[in-house]
Amino acid sequence: MWGIVKRCFGFFSKDMGMDLGTCNTLVYVRGEGIVLSEPSVVAVKKGTNKVLLDGKAVGASAKEMIGKTPGNITAVRPMRNGVIADFDITEALISYFIQKVHNRKFGIMPRIVVAVPSGITGVEKRAVINSAERAGARQVYVVDQPMASGIGAGLPMLDPIGNMIVDIGGGTTEVAVLSLGGIVTSRSVRVAGDRFDDSIVEHLRRAYNLHIGEQTAERVKLEVGSLYPLEQELTLEVSGRDVMTMMPRRVTVSSEEVREAMKEPFEEIIKAIKETLEETPPELAADLTTRGITMAGGGSLIRGIDRAIRKEIDVPVRIAEDPLTCVARGTGLVIENLDKFKDALECDEDIN
Repeated sequence: MWGIVKRCFGFFSKDMGMDLGTCNTLVYVRGEGIVLSEPSVVAVKKGTNKVLLDGKAVGASAKEMIGKTPGNITAVRPMRNGVIADFDITEALISYFIQKVHNRKFGIMPRIVVAVPSGITGVEKRAVINSAERAGARQVYVVDQPMASGIGAGLPMLDPIGNMIVDIGGGTTEVAVLSLGGIVTSRSVRVAGDRFDDSIVEHLRRAYNLHIGEQTAERVKLEVGSLYPLEQELTLEVSGRDVMTMMPRRVTVSSEEVREAMKEPFEEIIKAIKETLEETPPELAADLTTRGITMAGGGSLIRGIDRAIRKEIDVPVRIAEDPLTCVARGTGLVIENLDKFKDALECDEDIN
């Protein structure tokens, strides 16, 4: 009986691909493309998992609350370093997006493909699947994030050709060499956009005794951040709280000092790329000398990152078209072509 109900609800539900990111969640609906892109943030009553605004304090409305909430409210990012840090709130996040896509609360049981970091454990994969099932999905598949990113970037994934993807997200950087529809060798390091932000926060605290929040650090990174010298260096006035006097204060920072602040996390990403290349079979490595590296994820939008990587690793580097949506588009292409990409997917029964 339950099987009939699931099939009936499934018939009226929209299959989805989901990039469940540390910073942002993007949702692809079969036949429609990307329909949602919102921050992975949930506002809850402190000490509970009760989502505010009748379960709607999720995404953009919740992100606006970060660092500005009264004592009885907490704005939570339930995903950390690409994995679930809070199971119940992640379930609320996924449920909110499923309902928003369908514009109703009941009778929804879609199939969902979720991208996950390649380096996570079976337990962490199962947590993602269980969260999505409890949120209303009738069938959940997970696909490794570099696979989804490569598919979304338009790489010839199924051909016997070496393709290298470097996806710098919010919590993890995924580095992989792909060929014949699979991952040949890869690295997943928990160094990405959040670490760049943290390094900017730390620099301003050390250099100016100024404490800033994560949203201000992200703005500094986007507006004046760079990883390669600029023809005309930039400056930005930044506001925060003086560590000594505890009073509000402003300072002016330059792109040169922000670049120096981000140097350490960038070097860790370079190390991951080099280690992946060292493990790549010679024939595929030969392909990469001409095909080069494809960059995806929000971190690839930092000024000069392609030139900085090219300087360290002497192969061509290109930034994918619309790098922020590569993973989401990849999960969408998978949900549109489940039979074609079935070998790249895992469901609950496949995970040890």
